Amino acid sequence: MRNSIYLLIIVIIFISCSKVKVETPSLEVATSSLTYKVGDTVTFNFTGNPDNIVFYSGEPGHIYEFRTRTTAENDLQINFKSLVQYGVIYKNLQLLVSGNYNGAGDTASVRAATWTDISDRAVFSTGQDNTPSGTISLKEFADPKNTAARIYVAFKYTDYKKPKGQNRWVIRTFEANNISEDGVVSPLAVLSTAGWKAFDFKNPANVWSVTTVQLLMYGGTLDADDNEDWVITKGFDPFSVKPDAGIALKNISTTLPAYQYVYTKPGTYKVTFDASAVRYNGEKRTTKELTLTITP
Repeated sequence: MRNSIYLLIIVIIFISCSKVKVETPSLEVATSSLTYKVGDTVTFNFTGNPDNIVFYSGEPGHIYEFRTRTTAENDLQINFKSLVQYGVIYKNLQLLVSGNYNGAGDTASVRAATWTDISDRAVFSTGQDNTPSGTISLKEFADPKNTAARIYVAFKYTDYKKPKGQNRWVIRTFEANNISEDGVVSPLAVLSTAGWKAFDFKNPANVWSVTTVQLLMYGGTLDADDNEDWVITKGFDPFSVKPDAGIALKNISTTLPAYQYVYTKPGTYKVTFDASAVRYNGEKRTTKELTLTITP
């Protein structure tokens, strides 16, 4: 009987609480001015006490409207560092890109794809270690009408039988990044995560060695047979981008009368504060916006 009474009390409490509506949070935001200089401290004064406040500064990567954005017309950029050694050094390593390679792990698929030689856009080692390639844009290979397509990057090594032996190439580093029009950087891969696959077309005795720290291709000592060997990345999505993020300023267990922020670059910024009240039976949100001008 006693347990039944306790259960009845709990049910009554639950029903009573469930009838309580979640109220729209109250928040007002004010600043002493709408114009500041770079390096000034902007103080945002709050009136109201919502459960949660998230701050979007309006800077690239922190724009409220882009908080759920996952695609954009980006500039896919790559860079790498290289080393060449041994034999008579010459340009026998090519940088290639394809937008129609199917990603299959066979040489026939590699041959069937259309590959564009963009070696002239990169700086390759001529004997110096860790030679930076410079930043190479692949934007022109992205097709906005076919956003499902992927872009593949390849290094193609060719060398031939000769008395002084063949070249040894090492790719020390590799990076691929998407850069959105508003400057958001979305990392796609580094050397250890680029999904490299090696393909041998000539002389299986000497092939690309792929590890998490380097790509190495050595054609062999004097009189080694002719070589043709490729190493190809996984497919990169040139349209993917990180959703913009805000800064969580407070939660239900804290109070926050004001918040200070410093802008480091001039511009016009749409600042957004996302306030929310979250309960077990629902949530309500409201936003407050200010437009700030930051001068040099």
